[in-house]
Amino acid sequence: MSDAVVVGAGPNGLVAANLLVDAGWDVVLLEANDAIGGAVRSSRDVDPAFVHDTFSSFYPLAAVSPTIKDLKLADYGLEWSNAPSPVGNPLSTGGWALVHPEPADTAKALDALHPGDGQAWLDLYGDWERVGPAVIEALLSPFPPVRAGLGVLRELLGPRGLQRLQVLLGPVQWVGNRRFAGEAAKMLMATNSQHADIAPTAPGSGLMGWLLVMIAQQYGYPVPRGGAGELSRALADRFAARGGTTICQARVDRIVIRDGRAVAVRTVDGTEYAAGRAVLADVSAPALYRELIAGEDLPGHVRQRLRAFRWDPGTIKVDWALSSPIPWQNRPELAPGTVHLADSVPDLRRWSKQLSEGWIPDRPFLLMGQMTAADPSRSPAGTESAWAYTHVPQQVRGDAGGDLTGLWDDAEAEAMADRIEARVEQFAPGFTEHITARRILSPVELERRDANLVGGAVNGGTSGLRQELFLRPMPGLGRAETAIKSLYLASASAHPGGGVHGACGSNAARAALFHAD
Repeated sequence: MSDAVVVGAGPNGLVAANLLVDAGWDVVLLEANDAIGGAVRSSRDVDPAFVHDTFSSFYPLAAVSPTIKDLKLADYGLEWSNAPSPVGNPLSTGGWALVHPEPADTAKALDALHPGDGQAWLDLYGDWERVGPAVIEALLSPFPPVRAGLGVLRELLGPRGLQRLQVLLGPVQWVGNRRFAGEAAKMLMATNSQHADIAPTAPGSGLMGWLLVMIAQQYGYPVPRGGAGELSRALADRFAARGGTTICQARVDRIVIRDGRAVAVRTVDGTEYAAGRAVLADVSAPALYRELIAGEDLPGHVRQRLRAFRWDPGTIKVDWALSSPIPWQNRPELAPGTVHLADSVPDLRRWSKQLSEGWIPDRPFLLMGQMTAADPSRSPAGTESAWAYTHVPQQVRGDAGGDLTGLWDDAEAEAMADRIEARVEQFAPGFTEHITARRILSPVELERRDANLVGGAVNGGTSGLRQELFLRPMPGLGRAETAIKSLYLASASAHPGGGVHGACGSNAARAALFHAD
């Protein structure tokens, strides 16, 4: 019998397993797929000479995560790499909105586009330097974050407190208009906010835009050298070196509960893995409560509350092997690793409205990665390993740009990929002429490769205020503990949600250690 069984070897499961084994526990980590990593994997499937990340790629939240930092993964071969610029937007009016490595250089570039915006950027960065560390601690700590919350409150009561409060609570469109006069800085804020599924006009989007763009300014948008899978490999190697056991191709179909306590995990082949102290589940909340727990073992109030759970939108991702760097119509001063494509903030708002109303957008907002720019080891010299993704509705009402139905069979996936490439062509004429190979990961294919990505949802559930803090994954305490003793939710469905920061796994491990007999 082991002390703990961790279900799922995604980044949160790997983090949880590491923290438990650090505490001296005997830990077994079970993974349904034939390899560890969950949504943090890479391969050479598109072209043998190119490394492409299958799911996620850039890890700004890992750069600020105390959990990831404390694991000292450099000791296990993990190296981080940064692009010359972490993030940028080509502007429909010409030029780029670009974050430079130094705040003063970003300010200078913004000032050249619209005088006054440079100082406004430095003021925003000054706010970040004062309150940012407390905000990060509050976001990545178990709920409620008492100590970190007091730190945030202290800064909000000081000079410029009202302006900081507006950033933390206001819609990103409103925050951008209040802080900046030019389009470039507004675009940097608004497009970065769309890494979560919060509309630019919704409360909370200002916090997300400010958080990510300020992390980009201070830390960059780092990537693991050699591919996203290197982060998972380092976590797995660390776990193994400390005595942990990982078993792949071990799909769990039941968490065994006796007398209201999780005592074991059973796989589809009938093997039972006993857990003397805890079971931690790095699976989605619906999968945990609707599939892995027998109906008679699930309290009625949990079943009732789970009805409020909502997924984030689906995702369709296209990976490209390119014979050259992307031929941007206006070449940026520094090559950004992450690129956001939208015509304007109103265009972004229009896209978000279509998405929320169930329409497949006709002019998709794109998140793009220039991976060779960020890490030259990803492809041969003079080429580019690139990708783009956009969101689509979970439940499709119609197609604003054609006759797609949301079935996402091969024909629909190809048609949507063509729409994405047409969008890139708008900013980089001749882009498609440089494609030597491509891979399309539709919402259906993403879920097939990782069961946690239901319908292509990449954040473990919506990040809207209706499902955050004590409401995540459903109304309750917002903590890793569940209604079943010694069972903990360790996935992105738990607080604080999506992103590769390890906090969901860390919070679950800390809860298990605290409650251990």
